[in-house]
Amino acid sequence: MNHRVVITGMGIYSCIGTSLDEVSRSLYEGRSGIGVDPRRKELGYRSMLTGILPVPDLKGKLDRRQRLSLSEQGQYAYMATSDALRQAGMDADYLAAHEVGILYGNDSCAEPTIAGIDIIREKRNTALVGSGNIFQSMTSTVTMNLSTIFNLRGINFTVAGACASGSHAIGMGYLLIKQGLQERVVCGGAEEVNIYSVGNFDALSAFSVREEEPAKASRPFDRNRDGLVPSGGAATVILESYESAVARGAQILGEVVGYGFSSNGEHISVPNVDGPVRSLRMAIRCAGVGLDEIGYVNAHATSTPIGDRNEALAIHEVFGSHRPYVASTKSMTGHEMWMAGASEVVYSMLMMQGGFIAPNLNFEQPDEASALLEIPARRVDRAFDLFLSNSFGFGGTNSTLVVKKFA
Repeated sequence: MNHRVVITGMGIYSCIGTSLDEVSRSLYEGRSGIGVDPRRKELGYRSMLTGILPVPDLKGKLDRRQRLSLSEQGQYAYMATSDALRQAGMDADYLAAHEVGILYGNDSCAEPTIAGIDIIREKRNTALVGSGNIFQSMTSTVTMNLSTIFNLRGINFTVAGACASGSHAIGMGYLLIKQGLQERVVCGGAEEVNIYSVGNFDALSAFSVREEEPAKASRPFDRNRDGLVPSGGAATVILESYESAVARGAQILGEVVGYGFSSNGEHISVPNVDGPVRSLRMAIRCAGVGLDEIGYVNAHATSTPIGDRNEALAIHEVFGSHRPYVASTKSMTGHEMWMAGASEVVYSMLMMQGGFIAPNLNFEQPDEASALLEIPARRVDRAFDLFLSNSFGFGGTNSTLVVKKFA
């Protein structure tokens, strides 16, 4: 089996917009979604920087029982998935009559876990935790909730691969469809943005402390970067076999042509160069494309000193004299953690549709590694037909996707 795998729907709920149109405008205009949350200082955070986005109001969209079971990131994922299914032309009747799977990236559920334990400690009565808490606090919260809300009856599990979770979810969906084991899979990634979700990251001094100018805090590849900015939301892509899409007359937005992965096998939190190089090369080999065909690389680059340096070296090692534009949308969104691998496919798709490459904001001075790459500090109005997207995570997990414009 070697089925083509196409994208027929997308949805996004992020700090730079809660619809595809809003997000596309933000990317085109280079608009940052980063701000500050003073409550974080009250909890002892070093940094109060974060992506700013509203929690959706789902009254009237879901019944009370469904809302009680849905975590914060699950709410974001519901909004993104609703939009993606709508764009794909998969309504309730279609979902009831066809087998559709779900693979979603998620790797923590801090707020409901803390809330449940606080009640037990204070009240000494587990019954007061409530019946919905267990379904909010499990790592599989997104897939278990969305599969029941949307009546999804195919593959159903959560991919927990740190900051590569969303990318691996798309990659696994791609493999299942390519091999003929599934015809349609809802894929994506989600991340909570509450005050408890990233306290342990702050404890590692991983965050930027440029609080006086939030929009300038996330500066991937810039020599003066001082750490990442946490963010989140959710992004969904509908993957489908080419045969299924054509049979139902669906609009095809793009085609996933390559997936690569690797493990660094070294330090639990410090990335290396070798692991990303092998992931990139696997994805490009899987896609069967030439280096000169790749017009844009959406870098993982989170604005950390070592991570950005090693990724730049890895990209340069793979591409050599071929110099595609390389940029990190995290300069606008911050690091969307478990969501990032999925959202950055959506961001790149929107740019490919619009014929532009969003700026790598705050790239003012390269270092020795980033000077090897073609990093645009301003928007580039240029069409491209093929992009590569990197996602790396703690534990040395790496994922690379290659997506092309459908033709």
